[in-house]
Amino acid sequence: MRTPSGNPASDKRTPLLFALALVGIGLLVAIYYAPIWWVSLTAPNYPPEAFPDGVRIHFHMNGVFNGCKKVEKTEITEEQALDCVHEMDTINHYVGMYPIAAGGVVERAFSPFIVSFLGVMLIGFVIPRVKIRLILMGAGFAGILVWMGLTYYADGGLRFQNTGYLTALVTALDQDAGEAQEERRMSAGEALIARLKEEMAKAEGQQPAETKAAAERSEKERMIDSLRSTFEKSQERRPVAERLDWAGSGSQTMKWHYETSLGRYFNNPAEIIPMGRAMSAAGHVMFWGLLAAMLLLLWGARRSGGPLYWLMILVPIALPLFFLIDYAAWLWWYGHNLNDMGAFTVKAFMPTVFGDGKVAQFATHSYPYIGFGLMVVLSAVLAVVALLRRKQLRETS
Repeated sequence: MRTPSGNPASDKRTPLLFALALVGIGLLVAIYYAPIWWVSLTAPNYPPEAFPDGVRIHFHMNGVFNGCKKVEKTEITEEQALDCVHEMDTINHYVGMYPIAAGGVVERAFSPFIVSFLGVMLIGFVIPRVKIRLILMGAGFAGILVWMGLTYYADGGLRFQNTGYLTALVTALDQDAGEAQEERRMSAGEALIARLKEEMAKAEGQQPAETKAAAERSEKERMIDSLRSTFEKSQERRPVAERLDWAGSGSQTMKWHYETSLGRYFNNPAEIIPMGRAMSAAGHVMFWGLLAAMLLLLWGARRSGGPLYWLMILVPIALPLFFLIDYAAWLWWYGHNLNDMGAFTVKAFMPTVFGDGKVAQFATHSYPYIGFGLMVVLSAVLAVVALLRRKQLRETS
């Protein structure tokens, strides 16, 4: 039914579109903090009594985290849950697989900016008036660009990253490969996190808002200090002419952390240095690619219609598909880039993307988790938004 003025802004469906867009933004925030996928390894030497979920890890947008829970049984005493990210790295390195932290490097570093970028796209799509749309999208993209530039290129830019991302970086480097054969002890990062939790627990009865904010700042500062200390120690092992000073930028940290992760078990600089340069170049391409995408979408937002305008809703709708493609591509990379320094030689293989598989004596399990379910819900909500907007534009054109 055509509106009397022919203006979508006066259409009764416009408030509904705004409400659904806000739901979509809320889902994006939840997706960012929720585990999206889980992977587990089970084997006879990991009995279910001690490893009820096997050696399990959780994939988030900003990192890979421990999925093992503390076992509380009379016959088993654990002060803390086993670090299953480290345990899986230890298992995988025997066949020449690189550590988990070597995957999704650029995606994890840019994840907060990508999610924010998608949120601005949703808002722009449902705003009916072109002028207001351009103003809000321009302001949103400008804010993301400043945030992204400070984080990735400015000295001390890590302080603008989220704590989860920094936690994943710190814990990925806590233990050296040589410790795999020793009795496991609490690592520096785990001790740091334990102390922070204890301090936050003590602050519960005090001024909640102020103490929690202070604790978060303190936690982030300690994470950055830990990364800086590890970085400076790594520079001491390099020739004097090649040593770098700590800048604390996202770009420097990403390249260094990637090279360090690659060399945890397979210290071969001839292979690692070119890979680090390639990943650094990919980071720069991502930064300027996002800038180009912002300008392109602003150009397309000058009218309500056309391919560029519809990209603002179709890209967020396809988020589950993009995740699966990226996840499968990295699994392929792991299985087809086995290092010759592995203890055992195996043929290149494709790890299980979805379902159950088998590698040597290990059974592999790979399944979607809460975050992926939220992605599917997001796609359904945004599909309704797209249909309503399409109908609205047809009736008011």
